[in-house]
Amino acid sequence: MTRILEDKIALVSGGAQGLGEAICHRLAAEGAHVIVADLNIEGAQQVAVDIVANTDRRSMAVKVNITHEADVEAAVQLALDEFGRLDIAVSNAGILIAEAVDEFPAEKWRAVIDVNLIGYFLLSKHAAKVMKEQRSGAIIQINSKSGKKGSFKNSAYAASKFGGIGLTQSIALELAEYGVRANAICPGNLLDSPLWVNSLYSQYAKKWGITEEEVRQRYVDQVPMKRGCTYDDVTNALVFLASDQSSYMTGQAINVTGGQQMD
Repeated sequence: MTRILEDKIALVSGGAQGLGEAICHRLAAEGAHVIVADLNIEGAQQVAVDIVANTDRRSMAVKVNITHEADVEAAVQLALDEFGRLDIAVSNAGILIAEAVDEFPAEKWRAVIDVNLIGYFLLSKHAAKVMKEQRSGAIIQINSKSGKKGSFKNSAYAASKFGGIGLTQSIALELAEYGVRANAICPGNLLDSPLWVNSLYSQYAKKWGITEEEVRQRYVDQVPMKRGCTYDDVTNALVFLASDQSSYMTGQAINVTGGQQMD
C-alpha cells in the first residue's frame, strides 16, 4: 500500500525534540525522506539516526540557527544536493518568553520575533525559490492558538504568531499560481509535552500557589473536549496539509484546539 507522502522530501526546522521530533518521525512513517534542522545538532542527528533505524526512509541532520539566513539557505541546498527537490517545508522552530508588556526587555521581545516570525520568513523564502521552479510544494507553519487571540503577559509570542498567519496568507497568494501551497496549524496546549511536564506546571504552581495537578486541570477545563492537544493531533493535520488530499487548500490557519478556538 502506497503511503500518503511516499518519497516526498521534507525539511523540518526545530526537529530535534518535542513536537518537531514527532513531526519528523510522522513524516517518515508516511513515506517522506526527512532533513532534521536544528541548532541542537546532536539532538537532530539522533532523530535522523532513529528514523533510519526504524523505517526504510533516508534522513539526515543539519545545524541551523533559524535566524541566520545562510544557515537556512544551506539547509535547503542540502535537500537539493541529496534529493534534487524539496516538497515539504515545516517551520516548527520557536521560542516563548513571557513578560508583562511594561517590563518586557526589548531585546527579549525582539528575540521571539526573530525566531518565530523572521525564522519562518527565511525558511519560506528559500523553500519558495525551489518550489516555484518545480511548480509544487507545501509550506507549513506550526503556529498557535495564540495566533488567533491575544495572550496574557505573552505579547511577543502572540505578536509573532499573529504575524505568522499574515505571512502564511501572503505567501499563499504569491505562490498559488506556481502550484505551491502555504498553510498554518494552530495547536492548543500540549499538556503532556516536555515543556509542560518539566517546566510550565511547576512554574504556574509556584506562581498561583496550587499543585501541579491543579494547574493541569485548570487548563483542561478551558477546553470543550476536556483534554490537552497531543503530538498526534498536530501531526494528523500536518500530514493532511502536506499531502495532495489538501490540494485545494492554501492560506489557511487550521485550529487543532479541541474547540477552545473556533474562528
